[in-house]
Amino acid sequence: MNVKRQLLMTGLCCVTLATAAQTKGGELSASMLKDIVKEQKQEPASKALANAVGANAIDDLAKNRQNAGALDTYFSIETPAQSITDQKSSGRCWMFSGMNVLRSNYTRQHGDSLQLEFSQAYLFFYDQLEKANLMLQGIIDTGEKPIDDQRVQFFFRAPLSDGGTFCGVSDLCEKYGLVPKEVMPESFTSDNTSKARQLINSKLREFGLQLRDMVQKDKSQSSLNKAKVRMLAQVYHMLELTIGQPPQKFTYAFRNKKGVAVGQAHEYTPQQFYSEVVGGPLNGTFIMAMNDPRRPYYKTYEVELDRHSYDGHNWRYVNLPMDDIEQMAIASLRDGCKLYSSYDVGKQLDRKRGFADTENFDYASLFGTTFGMDKAQRISTFDSGSTHAMTLTAVDLDDKGKATKWKVENSWGADWGQKGCLIMTDRWLREYMFRLVVDKKYVPEKILRAAETEPVMVMPEDPLFLPDD
Repeated sequence: MNVKRQLLMTGLCCVTLATAAQTKGGELSASMLKDIVKEQKQEPASKALANAVGANAIDDLAKNRQNAGALDTYFSIETPAQSITDQKSSGRCWMFSGMNVLRSNYTRQHGDSLQLEFSQAYLFFYDQLEKANLMLQGIIDTGEKPIDDQRVQFFFRAPLSDGGTFCGVSDLCEKYGLVPKEVMPESFTSDNTSKARQLINSKLREFGLQLRDMVQKDKSQSSLNKAKVRMLAQVYHMLELTIGQPPQKFTYAFRNKKGVAVGQAHEYTPQQFYSEVVGGPLNGTFIMAMNDPRRPYYKTYEVELDRHSYDGHNWRYVNLPMDDIEQMAIASLRDGCKLYSSYDVGKQLDRKRGFADTENFDYASLFGTTFGMDKAQRISTFDSGSTHAMTLTAVDLDDKGKATKWKVENSWGADWGQKGCLIMTDRWLREYMFRLVVDKKYVPEKILRAAETEPVMVMPEDPLFLPDD
C-alpha cells in the first residue's frame, strides 16, 4: 500500500470512528432551532432590554443599586498599613503578596516607622530560571514516554508562567535570598512579562525536543547535563537582558517613611540580607489551608509537580472548612500578623469601589435566569478557582465575635479601589476564598496534626490547582 493510500485509509478510519461516536439526533437541527426561537419572549420590554444590553456594559446594567451605598471602612482588628505595591502587567501576585507579609513581619518587629520593599525583579529572575530548569529536567525524566503522554504534555504546555504560590516564595527566598527594591528595581519586562515569556517558552520547547531526542538515542547522563547547562545559559542570557543582572553584593541602609537613613549602611549578599530581615527558614513555619468542599476536610493533600524549582517543595495544603480558616485568620490579625491569601477575585467585584460582595451585581434578573451552582460545583466545572493572591490585613467583628467584613492589600497600585486595598464581605469571602498561609503558632493542635499526616497526591490538572497570578 502506498503512503498516500495509507494516509487516506487512516483518515477514513478516523472519520468512521468519529461518526460512530456521535449520538443520533444530537445535532442542532432546523426544527430544534425553531423550537428555541419560539421560547424567546417577544413583548416590548424584551426588545428594550436587548437594546440596553447591546449598548452598555453588562456590569453597569446588572449593578445592584441597593448595594451601592457608602462603604463602611471601619475594622475592629487591623494591622498597620504599609505602602501599596503594583505588579503592573504581570502575573506575580503570589510574590507581591508573599513579600508584603515578609516585610510586614520585619517592620512589626523592628518598628513600624521603617520603610522596606523587596525587589520583585530579583526573585522573579530566579523564579523563571528555576522553572526553566524544572521544565528541562522534567523533559529528561519523561524522555522515554510518548510526546502525547499527560506528563510530557504538562511540561510542554506551559514551560514558564508568572504564576505561583507562597511555597515558591519560601523556596526561592531561602535559596537565593532577598534584596531591597532600590538595589534591583523593576524593568519594563518584569512589569510587562508576556512577550519575553512567550519567547523563552518557545526556546524551551525547542530545547525540550532536543533533549527528548538525546534521551531516545541513549545519550549519557553526563551529555544530557552538559546540554541542559548550555540551554539554561541561553535562558539566563535572555533573562539578564529583559529583567536585569541580579546582584551578588550590595550596600544598603534601612530608611524610615521619610526616606531618612536609620543606622549605618552595611554590605550584604542577598542571603545575608534575607537572614537579617526574615531571620531563618520559612519552610516548616507555616501551613497552607485550602477550602475545597469537593474533598474531605482535615486531610492533607499534595499537588504533584506544582512547585517552582526541581529541588523545591510541592504545594501541600490542609483542606479545612471556612469556619476554621476564618478563626486562624482572626487569631493572626489580632496579633498584628498579615497573611497570604488567594481568591477568585473577578467574581462579583466592584472595581471602582474596591468592594467584593455576593450582592454587587444581579445578573440573574438581567438575563431572566438563575446562577445556582454552589462552591463545589463551580470548582468541579472550572467555573471558579483561585485567580489572585492578596495580603489579608484586617477583619471587622460583630458583638458576638463573628466576622462581617475583611480587608486585603492588593498589588494593583495605590490608586486602585480603597487606596490600593479591597474590602470584602464575609459572605463573599466564604464563597470565593481558597487559600490561606498561616504561621503555625496560630494553628490549633487538631489542624497541626492533620497537616503532619501522609498527603493524598492530586494531579496538577485539577481545576483548583492553577497558580495564583
